[in-house]
Amino acid sequence: MNEDQILQEFRDSDALLEGHFVLSSGRHSMRYLQCARLLMQPARAARMAEALAAQIPQNIRRTIDIVVSPAMGGVIIGHEMGRALGLEALFLERPEGTFELRRGFRLEPGQKVLMMEDVVTTGLSSREAIQAIREAGGDVVAAGALVDRSNGAAQFDVPFYPLVTLDVPSYAPDQLPPELAAIPAIKPGSRAKVAGA
Repeated sequence: MNEDQILQEFRDSDALLEGHFVLSSGRHSMRYLQCARLLMQPARAARMAEALAAQIPQNIRRTIDIVVSPAMGGVIIGHEMGRALGLEALFLERPEGTFELRRGFRLEPGQKVLMMEDVVTTGLSSREAIQAIREAGGDVVAAGALVDRSNGAAQFDVPFYPLVTLDVPSYAPDQLPPELAAIPAIKPGSRAKVAGA
């Protein structure tokens, strides 16, 4: 799949929203990628994972033993990446604010891991997930995401493979452009509401 075809999948699934959004990083944006809408159709989710798996170089793909993703956003695409690579897929949770493996999930010492996200904005959540995987004994050999909305600014100490990279500006709460400040802010995702309400 080329970038235009990938973006068309987002448009076809109403996964690209326009308005005033507060991102999980706390930054504000005029666009929001609701990957859950993209992934709600299993065939589409499988296509996205297969397209991303094809972008990971063979020498790295051959080393991956397991896929681990952070909950909640990474769970579906992590599972689909596991299917595309023929590997098991686990997920991390944050019951007390720090990522950890639960539900009987565990990594073997030195097991080679692909950390899989849905959207990377600042990379903070992904770096926290990578740290948790390492603390659980895994060896993270690469990171992947459906979308890098940092436009390449997010940095990791492992190779990073996004399916698509978008330049979607985001702003600190005290640096909003007037046209964005004039629109009520919404915090999208599983806890969608008007920000501050």
